[in-house]
Amino acid sequence: MTKRYVSLPDEAEAGMREFIDEVDRRLASDESTCSVVEDVLIDLSGDREAYDRWQAGESVSAAERVRLQSYDPCNTTLESEYYAEKDEDLFRRSKHLQWLWRQFDSLPIADNVEFALRFRRMLADHLFEECGENCRFFKGISFTYGHNITIGDNTIVHDDVHLDDRGKLTIGDRVSISDGVHIYSHDHDVVDQTEVRNYHTIVEDDVRLTYDSMVRAGNKVGENAIVGARGVVQHDVPAHHIAVGMPATSVKIKPGWESTATPIDEAGVNRQDERHLPYSVPDELEVFDEFRRDLRPQN
Repeated sequence: MTKRYVSLPDEAEAGMREFIDEVDRRLASDESTCSVVEDVLIDLSGDREAYDRWQAGESVSAAERVRLQSYDPCNTTLESEYYAEKDEDLFRRSKHLQWLWRQFDSLPIADNVEFALRFRRMLADHLFEECGENCRFFKGISFTYGHNITIGDNTIVHDDVHLDDRGKLTIGDRVSISDGVHIYSHDHDVVDQTEVRNYHTIVEDDVRLTYDSMVRAGNKVGENAIVGARGVVQHDVPAHHIAVGMPATSVKIKPGWESTATPIDEAGVNRQDERHLPYSVPDELEVFDEFRRDLRPQN
């Protein structure tokens, strides 16, 4: 099966290219990322007139002020901002870009598929550690940070996917990630859930993760493998295997690869510990336990 080519009218195409190229240039320049994000969101939201009135000192309601202030990512917080082990220097920029990505997706214009795919692809070059050629990112994708993600060429990420890069994510070439997929790179201790362990999670070339499936932290889905709908990967999936279920278990090798693939009865190995990413938290950092629980063993 192939896709057909779709194009915008010439005038719309020219306007789209001019806008995306302008934002790309500004993000690549020495200009404050915060300022670029604020400008783009004000203009795309059609709020420039109200913003200018507010900046001129004219009266605005409390609701208007909150709305206008929130275009500036420096006036916002994200959930990942509270994580004690985050890299402050990397997060300072990726937060602004992630805010632009998320707020763009909340606008009606994000439903213009041709425009939105190109806009997100441009943002990915600035947000991710590395992003290959010709990738397509659909609506509602979320990240932890963004800066710990590497994606290869010609990969497609569909609607409402969560890419957790609290640890590190590597996604290869020609990967298809279906709607509702979650790929994790952190996990919690079973006794003290405030104890977080970060991992390197790997999805190799030509993998297909079908809808609502999950890859747990520190696992690898091997080249050309498939994870079936709502499958939960809790150990490595060998190359060319088809894994289904909760937990995902190898049930078949793709036809034509039987002679080179790992035998079915040798699948199911967990190598999570090999991909553990240790981290340290500065001694002077003030942290808190949000649950305030007594974790002493109960007799």
